[in-house]
Amino acid sequence: MKNILVINCGSSSLKYQLINMENEEPLAKGLFERIAIPGSKLTHEPIGKDKYIIEKDVKDHTEAIALVFEALTDKEHGVIKDASEIAAVGHRVVQGGVKYPDSVVIDDEVKAEIKKYCDLAPLHNPANLMGIEAVEKAMPGITNVAAFDTSFGMGMPEKAYKYAIPSEYYDKYHIRRYGFHGTSHMYVSHEAIEFANLDKDNAKVVVCHLGNGASISASIGGKCIDSSMGLTPLEGLIMGTRSGDIDPAIVQYICNKENRSVDEVLNILNKKSGVLGMSGGISSDFRDIENAAADGNKLAEVALEAFRYRIIKYVGAYIAAMGGVDAICFTAGVGENDKETRRIVGNAFGYLGAKIDDNANNVRGKRTMISTPDSKVKLILMPTNEELAIARDAYRLAKK
Repeated sequence: MKNILVINCGSSSLKYQLINMENEEPLAKGLFERIAIPGSKLTHEPIGKDKYIIEKDVKDHTEAIALVFEALTDKEHGVIKDASEIAAVGHRVVQGGVKYPDSVVIDDEVKAEIKKYCDLAPLHNPANLMGIEAVEKAMPGITNVAAFDTSFGMGMPEKAYKYAIPSEYYDKYHIRRYGFHGTSHMYVSHEAIEFANLDKDNAKVVVCHLGNGASISASIGGKCIDSSMGLTPLEGLIMGTRSGDIDPAIVQYICNKENRSVDEVLNILNKKSGVLGMSGGISSDFRDIENAAADGNKLAEVALEAFRYRIIKYVGAYIAAMGGVDAICFTAGVGENDKETRRIVGNAFGYLGAKIDDNANNVRGKRTMISTPDSKVKLILMPTNEELAIARDAYRLAKK
């Protein structure tokens, strides 16, 4: 029994993978869309078999999980016989607060804590909790494990995670920098050390997780020392719709000028800013921004330049904080597929001896060394695999 089911629940969606931990290869994966909305649809993809689509309205995540389990055990489209072939279920949970610096087996106390932190992750934690409770109903008795997005960032030292605000707010509310995309940063930083044959205890690695949501981490020996996202995913880089770092007084200024509430302005900063806002509303998709910039749209051009400039600033700051760097990694949608962003960021550190190999960099979504053999800094394209990282933790905890 070496199979782990990994689940990532949204408010109306559910992504999953069933992974065989003997070879760490997926047996099946799928996506359930429009849960509790008319037009519910399950797309099930058993590896080596034809895609299987079920269009059936479901009222909640419990019904969705039941259909996923039916697909996994279906005689024609399934990949296992029954639940006994699943060792555990790993759940992505965005916010674990200060209580859970590592993945944990889920019990009533853990669920209560996940619920408590819903105010820090209102879009994610409630949906993650729905997925957990749905599995408990559909597959009673199976071990459920929570893998927290914040776990990697919990390794940051106090000087990195504490804000310069009255200490009472940390004591009372645990207001601090948590960092997000942690599962991705942990996976990529550890894999990069092995891939580039670096010192596993002392390697200085910067990971650029670049997509519609974007963040950068710095780690030494695989342990996080800093991460660009903060109390929420709004801090840090310019993103698809998020502003990233701004002067906090801008919130008050817009509130006063536009007669808006703080919540309304934060909604603008989260959902209407980033390259979408900077480009005048062209798109939050970086491919559309690049196309518009190539066609001479000045706003799109500046948005793209600002996005890349912010990346370079953060990478440079983290190199300074670590006193050097052994590898810079690129991952996620933009990081894995946009060779121009990788080229510009890589070349920005030519003064440190980083040299990008343009031929090697002409690739999409493939684990590749994109620096030249004589580069003093390893530049790596490392596709992320958050599902495998979650599965590894779930498998480890299920065996205890």
